[in-house]
Amino acid sequence: MAETTKAVSPCGGTAPSSSGSGSGTGTATGAEGAAQQGGLMGMLFPLAIFILIFYFFIIRPQRKRDKQHSNMIAGINRGDQIVTIGGFLGTVREVRDDTFQIEIAEGVRVRILKSAVQTKRASTETKSEASS
Repeated sequence: MAETTKAVSPCGGTAPSSSGSGSGTGTATGAEGAAQQGGLMGMLFPLAIFILIFYFFIIRPQRKRDKQHSNMIAGINRGDQIVTIGGFLGTVREVRDDTFQIEIAEGVRVRILKSAVQTKRASTETKSEASS
């Protein structure tokens, strides 16, 4: 005759347990493992969606702007008019590896870093050709 005992859970409920071979314990832990696995996937899916949104709306457009700015700086030659990030307008008089020498007024020349250039306005050589 099989004896049944009642186990008391910490929550106050009782559950019958048998003193048999314990064949029911394997399915209980399997179900708990599947529930934990589903919970983990349920948490990772929204995180993955968030990362994709972050990439397509923030990282990718910023890389595109950086590439355009690098190409614009690489295309600046002598005689081009530029605007610095400080707001100075000047004409490029000399191009070096990492700097430009610009003329911001008659006889006033300054050396600036290439990274300090905000935009390229126009070329004075192209304006003179267009006006003649």
